[in-house]
Amino acid sequence: MHNVVNVMKLLLVEDNEQLAHWLAKILEDDGFVLDRVSDGDAADRFLRTTRYDVVLLDLNLPNLSGKGVLRRLRERGDDTPVLILTASGSVDEKVICLSAGADDYLVKPFDARELVARVKVLVRRQLPSRSNSTRCGDLSYDIDRRQFSVSGETLSLTPREHAVLETLILKAKKTVSKPMLADSLGSSSTHTSEDAIEIYVSRLRKKLEKSTATIITLRGLGYLLQASSDDE
Repeated sequence: MHNVVNVMKLLLVEDNEQLAHWLAKILEDDGFVLDRVSDGDAADRFLRTTRYDVVLLDLNLPNLSGKGVLRRLRERGDDTPVLILTASGSVDEKVICLSAGADDYLVKPFDARELVARVKVLVRRQLPSRSNSTRCGDLSYDIDRRQFSVSGETLSLTPREHAVLETLILKAKKTVSKPMLADSLGSSSTHTSEDAIEIYVSRLRKKLEKSTATIITLRGLGYLLQASSDDE
C-alpha cells in the first residue's frame, strides 16, 4: 500500500540529458522533489529501495528497457503509478504499455503544462480518502495546488523549503527525524547533510514568524510542527 504521508517525490528515468534537465526544472519549479537516472538498471535499483509517488519512465533506455523496468516493478507487486514518456505515438505501443501496468502515456514532444497536470492527477488518485487540504494553526496546505498559505496569504518557499515543510505538515504533531527530511529532498544528485536540514528549518522558522504554526526541535529525535494554541 502506498504511504500517502510522504512528500510528492518523483523518479525521472530519461537518458536524453537535455530533455531530462528541462523536465527536472519544470517539475522542481512546480514544487516536486525528484531523483533522476539515465538507464534502466539504475531505475530498477532506485525503485527497489525508495518509494515514489510517480515514476516518469522513458522506454528506450540503456542496459534495461523502460518496459523491462515496468515489468520488474509490477512483478514485485509495486503499485507506484508509472507515466510512460515516449517518442512513439503508436496505438499498439500504448496498448502494450498500459497492459503491462503503466498508468498513463505521454508522447514526445509534449507541453510542460500537460505533463505537470498528468503527474498531479496520478498523485491525486493515491489520496482518495484525504481532504485536498490540511492545516496546522493558521498555516494551511492545499495538496492539489501544492501551495502553502498563512491566514490566507501565500507563503513563498524555495523547492527544498517546500519539501521540508510539506513533510512536517503531513506529519503534523508527529516527530520527523532529520534522515526522513533529508530523504524528502531526493538523493540522486547530492547528499543532504544534517547541517543543511538545520539551515532549511531555520529559514522556515523565519518565514513562519507571523504564523501560529511552530517548528519545535526535539534534540536527538528531530522536529515537530505544531500550533501554538493548545486547542490545535
